[in-house]
Amino acid sequence: MIKFNEQAKIDSVNGALALRPRINEIVDEICKNGYSNICWLGIGGTWASSMQATVHMKEISAIETWAENAAEYLTTGNKRITKDTVVVISSVTGNTKEVVDAVKKVKEIGARVIGFVDIEKAELLDLADYKISYPMNEQLKFFMVADRFMYNAGEMPEYDEMYAEYDAHLAQALVDVEKKADSFAQEFAKKHWNDEMHYFVGAGNQWGATYSYAMCYWEEQLWLKTKSITAPEFFHGMFEIVTKETPVTIFVGEDSQRPLSERVVNFIPRICANYTVIDSKDYELKGISEKYRKHLSHHVMHAVNNRIDVHMEIETRHPMEIRRYYRRLEY
Repeated sequence: MIKFNEQAKIDSVNGALALRPRINEIVDEICKNGYSNICWLGIGGTWASSMQATVHMKEISAIETWAENAAEYLTTGNKRITKDTVVVISSVTGNTKEVVDAVKKVKEIGARVIGFVDIEKAELLDLADYKISYPMNEQLKFFMVADRFMYNAGEMPEYDEMYAEYDAHLAQALVDVEKKADSFAQEFAKKHWNDEMHYFVGAGNQWGATYSYAMCYWEEQLWLKTKSITAPEFFHGMFEIVTKETPVTIFVGEDSQRPLSERVVNFIPRICANYTVIDSKDYELKGISEKYRKHLSHHVMHAVNNRIDVHMEIETRHPMEIRRYYRRLEY
């Protein structure tokens, strides 16, 4: 397989999982001192990860939590954010302007900030009350925070057993997903690299990943036109523009919102002959109990998409590191 370093991928996931003791220390301290709600603050890809964490908690927890777009917060504010709010952020560079300014604003209110940054020195780390530096694995880091809050609230009794399985098996299982997906990804890329427009549909903890994949990967990195839409909203507008030739990809996860995506899957053959279904259930997660798979659907999807990206890069002859405007022009 090209552009595939198996050991590096295993080390990356295991390294993220190894952050859990530090994450637990932070969350346990916050819970001991008390808090009112949790705000996942981000923009772009980090806002997408924030939406995933929110859906994950909503399915399980009574804790008040939501995803906040950093730029919208700067203009509109949110009265729910108080001195008792916990704000969780993540950044690759540590200097994304909207997030930096939004964190400064919540700090003025007195909110506590948990900051994940991929690098060791950054303005966002200086601003955060609790700091963790580790690259990639943003969604996993967010879910570890969410799960510890829910565990401390008595809402996740399976926490210890679940993470014992993750620690032992998750990294290798996700590598195995990429291996299995590679031939599919190659054919998908050959078929769709030159689409005039491609539509992506998702729901549940897949939705944030669907939005991010369309926007951050195909639009920003591959310069391909896309639209992402939630599975329930597919039937309220978008399906009227779908024809036999329209390229549509439906991501199907295993959490409580799976039926929403299945509804699209069951309907679309009636109007379209150019659709693809990527279902996390089609991929084994060896060592992971069936009951925990629902929390990992987006990781399976990401592993599949990793291989699609490699082959899309080949077919388009477009390196995904190139940007025309992002961080190149003033905006």
